[in-house]
Formats: sequence, C-alpha cells, structure tokens
Amino acid sequence: MDLNQAYYLVHVVDKKGFSAAARTLGIPKSRISRQVKALEDTLGTRLLNRDSRRMSLTEAGEAYYRHAKVALECMAAAETAVRQDKDALEGTVTLSCSVGVAQFALGRILPRFLAENPRVILQIQASNDFSDLISDGIDLAIRGHFKLLPDSGLIHRRLTEVPWHLFASPSIAQQIGPSGSPADLDGLPGLTLGWRPGGNSWSLQGPDGANASVPFATRMRSDDMVTLKQAAAAELGVVALPVYTCAEDVAAGRLSRLLPKWNAGLPEISLLMHGRRGNPPQVDALAEFLRREMPDVMNGVGG
Repeated sequence: MDLNQAYYLVHVVDKKGFSAAARTLGIPKSRISRQVKALEDTLGTRLLNRDSRRMSLTEAGEAYYRHAKVALECMAAAETAVRQDKDALEGTVTLSCSVGVAQFALGRILPRFLAENPRVILQIQASNDFSDLISDGIDLAIRGHFKLLPDSGLIHRRLTEVPWHLFASPSIAQQIGPSGSPADLDGLPGLTLGWRPGGNSWSLQGPDGANASVPFATRMRSDDMVTLKQAAAAELGVVALPVYTCAEDVAAGRLSRLLPKWNAGLPEISLLMHGRRGNPPQVDALAEFLRREMPDVMNGVGG
C-alpha cells in the first residue's frame, strides 16, 4: 500500500474534488491527479468516476476509501502517541523546603503534578534548616524570608506573601473577643516556633500601619508546627503560625484566630533554582507548576 497515494485519494474524496484537495494540501492539482491515477493502475480498477464537473466513487473506490481512511487515521494516532511519549517529562527533581511547607502546602498539590507526569520522580528534602543547593545537589528550594535573600548566584522567583496570624483554642478566643486588641494578650502564655532560645514576643501589624510588640512567657518551644497546633488546641497558649497551616483546624473548630485585624508577620515565599538555562525540563516544569499553584494554597485558597 502506497500511503501517499491513499492519502491523496482520501483528500480528494473528503474535499469533494481535485482542485479543493490541491488548495488544502498546497500542491499542484496535477500531482494529485497523477498519484490517484497511479493508484488505480496499481489496483487494476477505477476508483473514481469523474468528468469536467462531477466526481463520484465507484463501488471499488468506496471500499478502498473506507479502509484507507481508517488506516490513515490509525497511522496518525500512532505518530501522535510516539511523539507524546518522546516529549513526556522524565527524570528526578530534588526539592528542598521546610517541614511545614511540605506538610501543609506541597502535600495538597504535588500529587496532581505527579499524576500529570508519571515518569517524574520527586525527592523532597523537608527540613527547617536551609540546604545548600549546589553542595547538596538540590534542584529547587522554597524559602520563606522577611528580608532579601543574600546574593548566591541562584535565581530567585517570588511565589507569594504569606500572612501569619495568632491562633489559640476557641475558649481563649472567646475570652478576648473578635474586637480585641494586642493589650488583651497580656498574661497569656506563648507557644514558640523554633527550639532556640529567644523570640518571646509577638510583633504585630494592625490597621492603618499600627504596630505592637507583645511580650509573653513561653510555655512550649518546638520547631514542629503540628505539635504547636495541638498544644494551642489543648489551651496551653497562643501560637503565631502561617495561615495555610491552620486553615483546616479553624474550619474544624479546633483553633480560632485571635485579633482578626492584626497580623503576626507577612514574610515572602521565594523559589530558588539554578541558572535560567540548562535546567532539565522536569525541573523547569515543576518550577512553573509551583509558581502557578503555591499562591492559592499558601493563602488558604487552593489545594
């Protein structure tokens, strides 16, 4: 079977004429005519009845057209499948982030990226200590920061800003009330993120540029957000955490936000990666996915 000849015949029939087929394919009408005639000669039968004004399929032509069209569609589908397989992302991506980002943000969105890219393998290094992308072989890193990150030769891509709020048990929230002020926090114990000493005050930003610093006595100190949330729900104190880490607990009634008009910080979240060129395609694809999905999930919207 000469696929070119079959291809031309199918186009002539589909376009209802040699002239229309020639215009669609962008080739001379004479070439199509010669190819169809050569096909008829090979088969030893006429496939088309044609005169100067009309064209129709013979009985043999109808049978040939029906099978040829199916064969050509199958060939096109096979070619598409091979190209898609060739273009599919494949390989490993190593991503560094904090434990909280891994638990409360990435865990909600990365399954979708992996489902869309079944040949990609993700290695997530979740740690509250910063990793060195070069020496540790990291492809991408998600970093939260209040100040500009130092110039390291890496590409910094801003993802979003994440508000931190004060959270406590519903009973403590009821004591303060929805219209409370920072002064109402006086005497309440604090639950501190991070195991190192220090940080025994809440720095709050309120309406109209107002600022307040509220000291507290630390009741518990931990670098694990889950532990701190459980302690807050158990009425052990007040904790400052990113909004995305407590959204489900607030919805379930385990925690309540204190001082709704005040924030406990607004750090920026950035994506760090190596140079703009030369990254494997699976790394660039994950970077673009994170830039698209992280803003919503880290502000308690998507996921």
